Amino acid sequence: MTPTHLPGRVAIPHQQRGTTLERFNTASAEELQHTLLTCLRSLRWAHRITAHRPYPTPEALLAASDEAAYDLTPGDLTEALAGETLPVLPEDVYAVAYTALDAANAAYEAKFGHVFVICLDEVPPNESLDHVLTAIRSRLTNDPEEERVVAWEELRRLARGRLLGLLGGPGL
Repeated sequence: MTPTHLPGRVAIPHQQRGTTLERFNTASAEELQHTLLTCLRSLRWAHRITAHRPYPTPEALLAASDEAAYDLTPGDLTEALAGETLPVLPEDVYAVAYTALDAANAAYEAKFGHVFVICLDEVPPNESLDHVLTAIRSRLTNDPEEERVVAWEELRRLARGRLLGLLGGPGL
């Protein structure tokens, strides 16, 4: 399988950034599910988060997100992985690094059948390339079932960070 994803995260549309918890709780189900799919491309996850509103606090929403992610089936995980892209790297990363990342990702996709996913929310930008390359090389040694568990955990972490972004950040 050849890499088909360009570096970048699933984008949250500009008009949806800064959504407050109140807006989250009162949005139409259709609108909210569309927004949630920008956080994690799993219909089951989005439906579950939508169905359990209202959330009294951002922490309650994040807990519900985690619980819904823990309940994803293998098919749901495949659906979510299909909607992911490679992690965003700093703009000043040199071309050789992208070549190394492309080669590592091609090997990863060939072995596991989906794009490499990793949450870089707590990694300083100047360390992200090393972090990604180290992680992808390390995870290439996993067997497919073990890697599925790791990829699922990374998706869960990505969804949490994206939800926080929708709510305006960790300060809410």
